[in-house]
Amino acid sequence: MTEPDIKKGLAGVVVDYTAVSKVNPETNSLLYRGYPVQELAATQSFEAVAYLLWHGELPTEAELEELRLTERHHRTLDPDIKSAIDLIPQYAHPMDEVRTAVSLLGAAEAAGENAKLNPSGTPQQNLAHSVRLFGALPAIVAYGQRRRRGLHPVAPRDDLDYAANFLWMTFGEEADPVVIDAFKRSMILYAEHSFNASTFTGRVIASTLSDLYSAVVGAIGALKGPLHGGANEAVLHIFDEIGTAENVRPWLDQALAEKRKIMGFGHRVYKRGDSRVPTMKAALDTLVEHYDRPDVAALYDTLESQFVERKGIYPNLDYPSGPAYNLMGFDTLTFTPLFVAARVTGWTAHIMEQLASNALIRPLSEYNGPDERHIEGYVPDAAHQAAADRREEAPV
Repeated sequence: MTEPDIKKGLAGVVVDYTAVSKVNPETNSLLYRGYPVQELAATQSFEAVAYLLWHGELPTEAELEELRLTERHHRTLDPDIKSAIDLIPQYAHPMDEVRTAVSLLGAAEAAGENAKLNPSGTPQQNLAHSVRLFGALPAIVAYGQRRRRGLHPVAPRDDLDYAANFLWMTFGEEADPVVIDAFKRSMILYAEHSFNASTFTGRVIASTLSDLYSAVVGAIGALKGPLHGGANEAVLHIFDEIGTAENVRPWLDQALAEKRKIMGFGHRVYKRGDSRVPTMKAALDTLVEHYDRPDVAALYDTLESQFVERKGIYPNLDYPSGPAYNLMGFDTLTFTPLFVAARVTGWTAHIMEQLASNALIRPLSEYNGPDERHIEGYVPDAAHQAAADRREEAPV
């Protein structure tokens, strides 16, 4: 018997086509619909990038304004969502709040008769749901942080763009343009990354013709894991553990001796370093200067140089984004919910792409458990015995 070629973690397995994004191996650039992400982060608003992911092209001024008006319409924290979040223990991870809130939004949408007849939704409905999630998630994430600090939610402002309003709803004050720009760039960099674990989870759920909200809830569950979305939180825990640049060498000696996994370094796709890192590192540098925190830069640079020197493994996007979000004032537990608010644009683009040319995703497995065995004293009933007799009589 030929042994099957098992691809653990589906490594190297190509399961479908996608026009949403790719990593160009020739330039090592992450492309959204063909555009290098570093160019988008430098020139576009997050709203424009969301439009690009959903529609395939950058918006005209009129199209962008229409999206902005719709997004603003969904910014207010729904009272039912707030009540649901308040029921979740504050010691729970905020990803539980986000997952619950998205599920409740989806339940409200599913109340209509059309959803029962066509649970996967029409293309127009799914685009509307995507924009609704895009507009609603900042209020959900912002309130999660504020309630853990004993603060009330902050009402949105229609005169602020997406990134500026997100910061306003989180901190209750207008952010400096330097901070807004760094935050905007981070959201664009996190928006999409092809068939990663959470995106693939969303596509698997969508392939069953479930609804878009269910697919996003599943993706949130996948993103919660520390090997995926939780990595940027882990970077801050490492920084807190090390303390200062002077402690990097002895800390790393011990960590490597204990064979610890150093989060924030390495990536399954990138072999020459994550192409998103230079853009995020530049944003971090502006924040270090703005907040006058050279100690953060020293710790960052020392750990990076030491780890690359010893292991030859380069940082991924989580490495600069963790300290950047910390400088902005976000709690470490809020980092992964921020990832959700960004990646929901990519997730929904993939969900809609899956539904446009759907095939149920149902891989096979190779069984390696016990051979067939039977319960002692079991006597099959007549129906099962007849089925067994038919199998024995069937021609080989």
